[in-house]
Amino acid sequence: MNPFEGKNIQCRRNDAIDSGVGFGVSFGMFTLMFLIAIIVEVASR
Repeated sequence: MNPFEGKNIQCRRNDAIDSGVGFGVSFGMFTLMFLIAIIVEVASR
């Protein structure tokens, strides 16, 4: 038996879901920063 796999697992959620949520949040933040930069560039013309 793997010593890291105890009998009382605290969280049984799928890691792929958490990874997808993390990717979506970071992608959204970078997209938001990019759109703000585009808006500032267009407004300064």
